[in-house]
Amino acid sequence: MKTITIFGSSLPGEGSAAYEDARLLGRLLAERGYLVCNGGYGGLMAASARGARESGGHTIGVTCALWPAVANPWIVEEVRAATFLDRLINLIERGDAYVVLPGGTGTLAELALVWEMMNKSALAQTVGGRKPLLVVTPYWQPVIDCLSQESRLNARGGAQRAPAMEMVTLIERPEDVVKNLGLLPVS
Repeated sequence: MKTITIFGSSLPGEGSAAYEDARLLGRLLAERGYLVCNGGYGGLMAASARGARESGGHTIGVTCALWPAVANPWIVEEVRAATFLDRLINLIERGDAYVVLPGGTGTLAELALVWEMMNKSALAQTVGGRKPLLVVTPYWQPVIDCLSQESRLNARGGAQRAPAMEMVTLIERPEDVVKNLGLLPVS
């Protein structure tokens, strides 16, 4: 079964737009037979797991032994990592694709690590190749815009697009995820 690793904030609560979008995403993925994997805690992690479970899907939560919090109630299978870095690597290794929802510094670390592993081909060595990386805009647009400036650092002049920028697919809605992953016919 293919696994979609979802990264996102632990803060949004039920009823917020971000929570409901993550819940819909989990539901859409589960309805298409995909396993949902995330960090296992609250907020958007709970929302995506909840949506998947409400549609009969399987969920994995990769939690961290450093924190006393337990996995949210929609996690079927909890994987307890010893350290934060182990947790990040475990989340990345499990994914056949990655979706980066709104979040804070933890989500930024997850985005940065999976993106850099693909950029330096470390992901290919670790888990078999480059995989889809879908990032929610407009939330992450400032980060994308900031990093796209790298192409202007060329001392010899001339614009050169940074190869890393081609690895990210920008999405706006949960439905965009399933369309970009080829799970729905593009209308």
